Amino acid sequence: MPVRILLLFLLFGLAANRASGGEADIVVAVREVGEGFVAEASIRAPVRPQTAWEVLVDYDHMTSIMSNLSASRIASRKDNILIVTQQGVARFGLFSYPFQVEREIRLEPKQRIVTRNLSGSMKRMESEVRLIPAADGHTVRIEYHAEFVFGSVLAGLFGLSFLRHEVEEQFIAMIAEMKRRDATMISGAP
Repeated sequence: MPVRILLLFLLFGLAANRASGGEADIVVAVREVGEGFVAEASIRAPVRPQTAWEVLVDYDHMTSIMSNLSASRIASRKDNILIVTQQGVARFGLFSYPFQVEREIRLEPKQRIVTRNLSGSMKRMESEVRLIPAADGHTVRIEYHAEFVFGSVLAGLFGLSFLRHEVEEQFIAMIAEMKRRDATMISGAP
């Protein structure tokens, strides 16, 4: 059995594990499809849906939320379509992947975010984030689906484990910020 297939089985087994960010549940699965990868995540965040939305679309302040970003800004906005530029370095063990991207982001306020790369380090990246509020108004489920084709052969070799790690780390960081903002809102602190 080739090492890549063995690694694939091992990673699918690990994908069933949950990462915990306090009360949040994050389940991430990544699979190889053709020349690229598909990442899917389901996140239960113990915050108000409005707070979750505000953090997910706070592109101008994303560098203070995501440790792998050195720059992030909204380059243009027309109605609910944004052009966002970002750069940074994604790290996984000894492996690091510098990236620079320009993305088109379509917003369906408080419900859905659809992203596609226009240019940058990735050959292709498309994603969709859906917010599903719970009936209690204090919890939201976030469903994430993304397709990636790397521009680097090295990144492609580590794609499964690298993407799983990156998706999980990004949502852990975002949920921590959501919880911080939610607590500040409830306590009335500035």
